[in-house]
Amino acid sequence: MKYLLVLLVTVLSFSNAQSQALPPYKQYKTLPAVRLFSADSTGWELKTRVQKNKPVMIMAFSPECDHCKHETEELIKNIDKFKDIQIVMISLLPLKNMAAFAAHYQLQKYPNIVIGKDNAFVTPSYYGFSSLPFHAFYNSNKQLISGFEGSMSVATILKIFGK
Repeated sequence: MKYLLVLLVTVLSFSNAQSQALPPYKQYKTLPAVRLFSADSTGWELKTRVQKNKPVMIMAFSPECDHCKHETEELIKNIDKFKDIQIVMISLLPLKNMAAFAAHYQLQKYPNIVIGKDNAFVTPSYYGFSSLPFHAFYNSNKQLISGFEGSMSVATILKIFGK
């Protein structure tokens, strides 16, 4: 009986430690409560800015990251394939860097792309990423499909959304 109790405590401790090791986005499976800032310093809440009934791709990026630049170029080249997907690009670098990136790629031309800076650094702790780009994919009900750290091809991204 004593061994059974020790085994039970060990199993419960291990399962609790595993759930604590998961980043919050994998535990809660919803969009984070984060306030982002546009290039003009206008603040907005992510959850209220995303369009209803549209799947969402969150892309954490750095304006200085070559992989992020390449992936942005590929997204723009294939933007017609993403017309039914909202893309939210989130940067942690200063607004001027993000604004220059947005201007260079003319992101304002694409109604399904929004870009914002996370001043409070909520996204790295929520998503638990350590390298960029980082992607989180949500269905039209804003429930997590999956997350991925690193570069992704357009075909792979579309496949996640069932396209």
